[in-house]
Amino acid sequence: MLILIRMRKSGLTLPLLLVISIIIQCTESFAQYADQIQVVLDNTRPLEYDRGDRLPLYLWPLVDPGELSEEEAEALIVELDSRGVAVFAKWTNENRQVALDQALIISRAQKKLGLDININAIDLLYSFFNGDERTAHIDNNGNTFWDDGFGRKKDMGCPFAIDFRKDEMRERVEFYLNEYVKNGLKVDFIFVDWEVDGPLEVNRAYQSSMNCKRCLENLGTDCNFDLFQKTIREMRSYLQYYTLSQPVLSRYPDALVGNYAVYPNDGYRYWYDYFEYYVDGQPFIQDQKAKYRKWYDDFPATGFTYAMPVAYTWARTFHWYDYENTDYRWFYNMLLVASNAGKSTPQNIPVICWVHWNTIFYPDDVDPSIVQLSKEIYLELLWHMLFRGTDTFAMWCSPEEYAEEVRMPQEVYAAAQEYGEFLEQGLPINFDLAEYPATVISGLIHNDSVLVRRTDFSNNKEPVTILAGTTPITVPYKPGECQVISLTD
Repeated sequence: MLILIRMRKSGLTLPLLLVISIIIQCTESFAQYADQIQVVLDNTRPLEYDRGDRLPLYLWPLVDPGELSEEEAEALIVELDSRGVAVFAKWTNENRQVALDQALIISRAQKKLGLDININAIDLLYSFFNGDERTAHIDNNGNTFWDDGFGRKKDMGCPFAIDFRKDEMRERVEFYLNEYVKNGLKVDFIFVDWEVDGPLEVNRAYQSSMNCKRCLENLGTDCNFDLFQKTIREMRSYLQYYTLSQPVLSRYPDALVGNYAVYPNDGYRYWYDYFEYYVDGQPFIQDQKAKYRKWYDDFPATGFTYAMPVAYTWARTFHWYDYENTDYRWFYNMLLVASNAGKSTPQNIPVICWVHWNTIFYPDDVDPSIVQLSKEIYLELLWHMLFRGTDTFAMWCSPEEYAEEVRMPQEVYAAAQEYGEFLEQGLPINFDLAEYPATVISGLIHNDSVLVRRTDFSNNKEPVTILAGTTPITVPYKPGECQVISLTD
């Protein structure tokens, strides 16, 4: 009997014996893969439930798998796809031909297997501010100067002086796109991590622009911070559209295109990136010691086709809140971020959330008073994110953290697929979050049922009633479990 296996997305059918043959041929090669690949294989497990049309996991160790032969690439892609994990081809501006040759090996294998072609294009957009004196600020005496408020990035300059840089960045992207078109390949998913570069309004950027002759000519001397933020974010959106989303989508209209930390929002940002800090005068709302900054919704003008919020255990977050339950300090903030993206993003746009468990101390802010988020509550957080509009996870971490950081999101991702129909077709029932440790309920409503997850940060074990659509439902205390509640009983 000939057993067939149907690869996702394209409906391509391959003999199971062929797939087994591919893996057997490369069994010895697995041991020779780069360490970051092996740690993923060692710390994930095959899915018990087929993931259907659900997006895969995007794990940092796989954004650059290194040099692979055609046979190795096919075997690795098959093995990781069975675990719901994506493999990336890397586009880089250095050694283009070498990078292209390796990228084509991975992408051809994905096409052959009927899987999405995933691209890591991080390198291509760096840097608009490349140290060229023409991109610097200019003071009233005609002297150039840099904005020194971005830490290691020493050449942040004038946002009105970098327009000439955009064509170089676009050409880098188009080089690879044209080669993929030539080779009969498409781009299904592409991401960048363009953050500490280009027009930015954070830190002391506003003060620097108010001391720049060119900025004042464009902004006006009476420009307040709100107008500055709006202007800078619109410029930033345009550059992302011009250099990335427009070139990709003009060739591949169905591609998923996005950038780290760019996502629809409710007008506020509930976290600070590693290079960001609050400066007096910036609008915010207060929550205990946290200052949630007013944020411009720059997502629509980027042309991006998925949202990419960031829910990380930033060290500074721990001391923002005074909850005795230290797990709730982390859980509260990270679920605020995910809920913000979930409620603000249209249903037809996927939400791919960056996650991280180990406390992020940067650069030298190690603080022994900070209590690490427990693994148990981190897993609960991931469940609640999925039930509040997050479609899948992207995970970043440093190499020494790979094993644990890979294992936990894949564990939740795999277990959640038991409820695949809810994940693909359900709607979140709420985005509320108590400002004190209490019972947290998240859920997805689909047809006449609701899939819920309840996590308690107090001693409450009584049933809790919550509204699901227009129907009140009662959620029993069942720690660590998902519950399906009928709306017709």
